[in-house]
Amino acid sequence: MTEIRFYHLQRKTLEDALPQILEKTLERGWRAVVVAGSEERVEALAQHLWTYKDFGFLPHGSARDGDAEHQPVWLTTEDENPNGATVLILTDGGVSDRLDGFTLVCEMFDGNDYDAVQAARRRWKQYKDDGHALTYWQQTERGGWEKKA
Repeated sequence: MTEIRFYHLQRKTLEDALPQILEKTLERGWRAVVVAGSEERVEALAQHLWTYKDFGFLPHGSARDGDAEHQPVWLTTEDENPNGATVLILTDGGVSDRLDGFTLVCEMFDGNDYDAVQAARRRWKQYKDDGHALTYWQQTERGGWEKKA
């Protein structure tokens, strides 16, 4: 079964935390698909990944750019894997019917949004019932991640 990690965003926004997760993914030689809640969000994340650091960026693309097979990070609103990724990152409450096609799935949810927390809890229960290996990660005071369960 697929390993699924829940990332509970409490101190940082998705825009602050996502690059950190993607950097680790690419350092390991993996590819990622990031599912966002809207085309506007995909575009905002795409722009952010070019500029989030003064002296660097994360290589990525979206349907607007094309050539998915050449993109180490693919941003989308669709349940797809056009770049042959092994990591799926679900944001904005995104879901996928393709979990078994990935080695690792990261659920990133806003801990300051009651509805997002409740939806994450429902997905946790469903994933557990489906037999996936689950872990829960909470942000530390310094903005890093601590495994809680």
